Amino acid sequence: MASIGSITDVTPGPEALGRARRHAGLLPDLLVESQRIVASVTAGWHGRRRRGQGENFWQFRPFVDGEPVSRIDWRRSARDDHVYLRDREWEAAQTVWLWADPSPSMLYKSAGAGVSKESRALVLALALAELLARSGERIGYPGVLDPVSARNAAERIAAALVTARPAGGFPATERLKRHCEFVAIGDFLDPVEETTARIDRLARSGVRGHLVQVFDPAEEDFPFTGRTEFRDPESGARLTAGRAETLAQDYRRLFHARREHLAEHCRRLGWSFTPHRTDRLASEALVALHGRLSGAPAAAGGRG
Repeated sequence: MASIGSITDVTPGPEALGRARRHAGLLPDLLVESQRIVASVTAGWHGRRRRGQGENFWQFRPFVDGEPVSRIDWRRSARDDHVYLRDREWEAAQTVWLWADPSPSMLYKSAGAGVSKESRALVLALALAELLARSGERIGYPGVLDPVSARNAAERIAAALVTARPAGGFPATERLKRHCEFVAIGDFLDPVEETTARIDRLARSGVRGHLVQVFDPAEEDFPFTGRTEFRDPESGARLTAGRAETLAQDYRRLFHARREHLAEHCRRLGWSFTPHRTDRLASEALVALHGRLSGAPAAAGGRG
C-alpha cells in the first residue's frame, strides 16, 4: 500500500483539481511558517562551511598518501608525530536542488499529527531555501524553478508552485549536474527498488543527495484496532482488516526494516538520510538537515 489510515483520512485521487487549489491556498501560510522556523533556529548561525578552494583557513586533517605535499602544514605537523594538511574553506556558491513530494500519499494526516506530510515537506523545503539563500547558495526546484542566487529564493519557489504544480512521483533530474546537491523530502513509499534505482543514477552522475523521509505517527506506530478499512491514495485499492491489531507487530517490523534499508543504501552512496515524524517540531528536521548539508555526520539512531 502507498499509505495507511481510515477511509476518511485521505483525499480521493480523482479530486486532483481540488487538491491543487487547496495546495495553492496553503502556500502563503506555509511560507510564513517556514520563515518563522528559520528565524527560531538561526540565532548565531553562519553559512555553510566546507573544504575547497578559497583563502580562509578551514581545518587541519591527517595527510593521506597521494595528496599534494605542497599542502602539508609543517608547523602544525611538528607538534607531534603526525603529518597534517591545511584545508581552506570553499567560497564558491553551490547549486542545491530542493524537492517536496507532491504524491497523493503525502496528504495523509492522522489524529495524532497536527499537519499533513505534504505541508511539513513544503515547510521544510521553503525553510531550507530561506536558510541556504542567506548563505549565498544557488537554489533550484526541479521542473518548477531554475537555480537562482537570490535572498528571496523561498518566495520565488512558493510563487512558482502556485501555478506549476508538479506531477506525483520522483522529479525529473536531468538538470542536476555533477557536484550539485539534491534534497528530496517525501514519504518514499514507492517500491523501495524504484527509489534506490533513482538515487543510484544520481549518485553515479556525481550528485550528492539528502533524503528526508517524512512520515505520520500512525504510519510508524500503527495504532489501529478492530475492523478498519485502509485505502491506497494512489490507486484507490482498499483493504479491510477485521482485527487490525493483529497486523501491528508484522507491520511495525516491516516499516522499520524498510526505513533502515533506505538509510543503509544512502550511507553506501555517501548520501544522508533523515527520518522525521510530523508530530515532531519542523525545526528539529531543519537543524539536522542543515548539519548534513554542512558535512556533519548523522547521529546514530533517532526517530527524527
